[in-house]
Amino acid sequence: MGGKAPSWSDQWGTGGFGSDEYEDSDMMKKNDKGSASGKKMADAKAMASVGMDKAKTAAVVSAQKVKSGTSAGFKWVKNQVQKRTSK
Repeated sequence: MGGKAPSWSDQWGTGGFGSDEYEDSDMMKKNDKGSASGKKMADAKAMASVGMDKAKTAAVVSAQKVKSGTSAGFKWVKNQVQKRTSK
């Protein structure tokens, strides 16, 4: 083999996910947000709300189509069975 490969701890070291250093730097990033990012967040929430309303409407319409299609299918099968038994 070529050279000695670095160990797992050499590659990842300290400061990774779950360490105190990682959590502290993550919290500082969250606290450094200014008013501009607050407005962006509000805009994003508004857009998400509109998207959710559209998705809900699409789901309701789709459910109604499935319900009516299923009902029509059962009526068709019922009519076919009645035609066979009446002959």
